[in-house]
Amino acid sequence: MSLKVGAHVSIAGGVDNAVGNQVEVGGNCGQIFTHSPQVWQDPNIGDEEAERFREGTERDLEGPWVIHTSYLVNLCTPKDGLREKSLDSMQKEVDAADTLGIPYVNVHLGAHTGAGVEGGLDNAASVIDDIDVPDGVTILIESDAGAGTKLGGEFEHLAGIIDRTETDIDVCVDTAHAFAAGYDLSTPEAVDQTVAEFDDVVGLEHLKYVHLNDSKHACGTNKDEHAHIGEGLIGEAGMERFLNHPDLADVPLALETPTEDGKSFAWNIDRVRELRAE
Repeated sequence: MSLKVGAHVSIAGGVDNAVGNQVEVGGNCGQIFTHSPQVWQDPNIGDEEAERFREGTERDLEGPWVIHTSYLVNLCTPKDGLREKSLDSMQKEVDAADTLGIPYVNVHLGAHTGAGVEGGLDNAASVIDDIDVPDGVTILIESDAGAGTKLGGEFEHLAGIIDRTETDIDVCVDTAHAFAAGYDLSTPEAVDQTVAEFDDVVGLEHLKYVHLNDSKHACGTNKDEHAHIGEGLIGEAGMERFLNHPDLADVPLALETPTEDGKSFAWNIDRVRELRAE
């Protein structure tokens, strides 16, 4: 399979600008926010810019886009007000994905804030099943670094939400988050073991996207801070094996690597292509 790799790019000036931004960094798939992720805000996408986005994507890119939801969304919350805001935001995101021809909407489970793991997963399933998900759009639950009462740090949490929902949902694994949550990816052997554990607990058939990031912090620290590909504590050997693992070859990759030390998305995408044996 051809390598599908891209970055999380800006939609400043119109969502259709994301296509050119992706091409500029050398990506052929990738991720966007439909609005600022720090506030409750509706996607504001005009018909013409949506059409330009769809046409540009078909013309210039190979792999699928994914929308990342607002950071404020908390599917696990026991609080009715926050639940309703999260549900409303999710509905608008899946509708935006439908408008843009984007197949995936990525979301964190959020924090149970005292409801407990089981209660938090029950809450999340209830929100997901109240969303009217358009045909052709799939919600992806993102793996988490596992700090505090946030859920998604354990593969069992991802399996648990899949089992609880009547909605067909899948998973996005963030390599930095998984590493921070205690799943070692720093050696070829560790990558093989972690992939096998994911397959055993969740099922590789549910892995539809990967956020490919190295980590500035050690395995199991629950600290979420991304590093350049091959230059963090996952490191080159782990990243190389991950990129060449036969069970992951056709999974699209979106980078959320930092812009620092004179290196940005373009450098990291080039690095991915160097490490991937074609």
